Amino acid sequence: MEKIAPQTGRWILTATILASSMAFIDGSALNIVLSDIQDGLNASGAEMLWIVDGYLLFLASLILVGGSLGDHLGRKRIFMIGIVLFTIASFLCGISPNTELMIVARMVQGVGGALMVPGSLAIISASFPPGERGKAIGTWSAFSSVTTVLGPVLGGAMAEVDFWRGIFFINIPLAVVALWILVNYVPESRDEQAKKLDLPGALLVTLGLAGLSYGFIEAPGQGFDNPGIIASLIVGFAALILFVMVESRSQHPMVPLRLFESPTFSGTNIMTFFLYGALAVATLFLPLNFAQVQDYRRIEISLALLPFVLSLTLLSRWAGTLVDRYGPRLPLTVGPAIVGTGFFAVTLPGLTNGFAEFWTTYFPGILIMGIGMGITVAPLTTAVMGSVSSRQAGVASGVNNAVARTAGVLAIAILGALALFSFRSALEDRTESIQLSQEERDTLKKNASDLGNTRPPESLDETAQSAIESAVRSAFVETFRLVLILTAILAWLSAALAWLTVDQRLVVLE
Repeated sequence: MEKIAPQTGRWILTATILASSMAFIDGSALNIVLSDIQDGLNASGAEMLWIVDGYLLFLASLILVGGSLGDHLGRKRIFMIGIVLFTIASFLCGISPNTELMIVARMVQGVGGALMVPGSLAIISASFPPGERGKAIGTWSAFSSVTTVLGPVLGGAMAEVDFWRGIFFINIPLAVVALWILVNYVPESRDEQAKKLDLPGALLVTLGLAGLSYGFIEAPGQGFDNPGIIASLIVGFAALILFVMVESRSQHPMVPLRLFESPTFSGTNIMTFFLYGALAVATLFLPLNFAQVQDYRRIEISLALLPFVLSLTLLSRWAGTLVDRYGPRLPLTVGPAIVGTGFFAVTLPGLTNGFAEFWTTYFPGILIMGIGMGITVAPLTTAVMGSVSSRQAGVASGVNNAVARTAGVLAIAILGALALFSFRSALEDRTESIQLSQEERDTLKKNASDLGNTRPPESLDETAQSAIESAVRSAFVETFRLVLILTAILAWLSAALAWLTVDQRLVVLE
């Protein structure tokens, strides 16, 4: 590969960084304003879970297909299509008058993200020669970290001025500039020896994740004995089983199962599944706890999450050297164990008096979470890439990325459903002694699907409404503690799996 002109290299980096920023900012800012979206669209708890999971569903199931399409049809072309889809969907999210359009638009965002996310590094890898590639990827990673940090700050600032829709509109100018650069300055590239697309695999994994997500998220409202819920769960499980069978027999599988013959590759992906599933749930419920129960202002929620993001970012480069010194097993055991400790620590405060008490209540746990993830992320990537041959490194990275996204989909669906069940039960227990008519109890039970945003029946007097509001806060704290304890267990399980399954040395499959 010939050296590219410095100016061309700068254009390529600018375009890929801008486009990636759309996904990073959108992802990190959304959870900050999720409570505002719920208020603004009058969304139920289940609909709120769909707003998060709808995006992750299509991103997780199509991200490997997105990379393959780029190899076949042109990386720049697919990257640009992804940007356009993501931007159109972002605009629709921003103008959504109801949850139905918001959820559909978020799903389209997921499709766009699946075409866009793999394209950034693919274009960089195809454009820069080996001697310059590491520096280019390092530049991209550094700016990605900055945009990840900016996401919560922007989300908090926009929510503070009652403009949560702005987190979606900000993607539009970024997309316009990125597309202009791509059209005018970035060369096209493709893999002339790329394997065939695994469309059956893509369809089966999408159907499987959609079936399980629908079944678990809707079960609290419809009941697990509902025929539609039963059918959805059966279809979901069956489709994922068929997916494994199809991949094992396919000549061009989306997920080459031979990769899992490496103990370290298998171990890192199993621990990724548990750890990133736990992280997705924790970073969803922490902002909800701050917004709906602890009465933090939106900018305060942003500041509360910054210790996590900053410690993760600052430690990642140093942690990458740990594999060379100690091998992958030790940091991949210690890191998730520390993350689990952080998850458990944030269950301890209970009800507080707002952000004034943050530093002595939630700050230690959030900081510990960031330190643990900072120790984990770089060694995890190094172990995944080092456990397979160099020609399989791209596929291995894609599979691990897909595993992390899939973990988020399923964890939010399952633990989100558990949270809805838990909150409803806890609220019933705490309001049992309050004098309510049967109609008022039915109304409260129906409103309980809104989690911490549950409102008392309007027919009640001020004293009863105050009692119910207090019961809602206590019930949410109980649910939050249950969910975060489960995420801590998942993180500790991830640490144990790393110790048991990850080889101390990197054994590469040839």
